[in-house]
Amino acid sequence: MSAQAVPARRGRALMRVIPALVFAAIILGWEALVRLRDIPPYILPPPSLIAQTLVADWGTLAPALWMTLRTTFLALLLATVGGLALALLFARWRIIEASLFPIAVILQVTPIIAIAPLLLVYLEPQTAVLVCAFIVAFFPILSNAVLGLRSADRNLIELYQLYGARPSQELRLLRLPSALPYFLGGLRIGGGLALIGAIVAEIAAGAAGQGAGLAFRIVEAGYRLNIPRMFAALVLVSATGVAIYMLFSLLSRLLLGRWHDSEANN
Repeated sequence: MSAQAVPARRGRALMRVIPALVFAAIILGWEALVRLRDIPPYILPPPSLIAQTLVADWGTLAPALWMTLRTTFLALLLATVGGLALALLFARWRIIEASLFPIAVILQVTPIIAIAPLLLVYLEPQTAVLVCAFIVAFFPILSNAVLGLRSADRNLIELYQLYGARPSQELRLLRLPSALPYFLGGLRIGGGLALIGAIVAEIAAGAAGQGAGLAFRIVEAGYRLNIPRMFAALVLVSATGVAIYMLFSLLSRLLLGRWHDSEANN
């Protein structure tokens, strides 16, 4: 091992440890602040009480967590399949993109909190939550896939055409591999947004007395002033979002780590 490799490896190890130390310091500071100031738990519960509530109320929170996870991943699956399929059509026929892309933009820029109550009028609560999660996850996957399909090296495209490659061969051997980093980036963004869309729609459904899922438990705990349970549910939401991001980051590293600069240099 070279002399330069050792400091670089130590630096990477330090960068992995520092976030954990900062997070632990925040938790300890939070606990100390609540205890020293004697803040009531209905205003700000300490992390230790939140952990106890998470264990004690697991029978209530676990089914809600499963409901939110199921909705999030189903919406993400539908957004991935639909976004990739539509991106292939956009890359092949510009007339389809000119016709449909503005509709996707309109759905993206319209706040989902404004759409959710309207969907609850026309759809079953769980279906409305699924549609909201799909809407917010769809556009990043679509736009990144379209960008990736069009980012193939122009010289390689002309070389394929020079040798008489069929469009299907060009797509399979050149455009799809070139689009993979962009698609995976959109997938990381879409995964987090699918969770956000599900949470927002669950809050809207919970306010109407029809909800389920973690956000519904947050609304319910707020009505009952059960602040520790609100924080416990919020911890599960945050942990779910982090787990989704880490899952797709790991997938990107597995698929790109050996050949793409975005992962090979990490």
